[in-house]
Amino acid sequence: MASQSSSQTIGPFFHGALIRGKEHILISDQSEGERILIQGQLFDGDGHPVPDGMIEIWQADGRGFFNHPADPHRSQADPHFRGFGRAETTDGFTFYTIRPGIIPGHVVPFINVRIFARGMLIHAVTRIYFDDEKENENDPVLRLVPPHRRHTLLAVGEDGGRWPTFRFNIYLQGPRETVFFL
Repeated sequence: MASQSSSQTIGPFFHGALIRGKEHILISDQSEGERILIQGQLFDGDGHPVPDGMIEIWQADGRGFFNHPADPHRSQADPHFRGFGRAETTDGFTFYTIRPGIIPGHVVPFINVRIFARGMLIHAVTRIYFDDEKENENDPVLRLVPPHRRHTLLAVGEDGGRWPTFRFNIYLQGPRETVFFL
């Protein structure tokens, strides 16, 4: 009788291969705009922290421009702002960044997010919006999300700290599951 092989999942391989240190810091001393801190935790379907995942963010600078060849406004982008960052989820995740400006053609600022974790063959994609934006109700993407689920896309401002701090927890499954996009 043949024995059954043990089950395997992909990863975790993020720390050794993709995280070398300081990828969570998107700013320099010369970066323009309001410095903010985004902190959060990645949770599995049972509500337990996922300690070996990776979060990537991609965002506009403080004026709404990307320092990327695909942005037609690249010449106006802040050359001292990276716009892309990665963080491991060992003890939660933290990003030192700039509050993004409104991208031309959009209504409110947001940050694009990709989530990688063991067992996920394809990364998950979501966005971070800010709970203190008055125009959130007019954003065409947020309006597509059922009202009772929109809160899963909102980073909530927290008191204290040197810089404005926003909490954004990500739930991969379960009753508090974050809204994900294809």
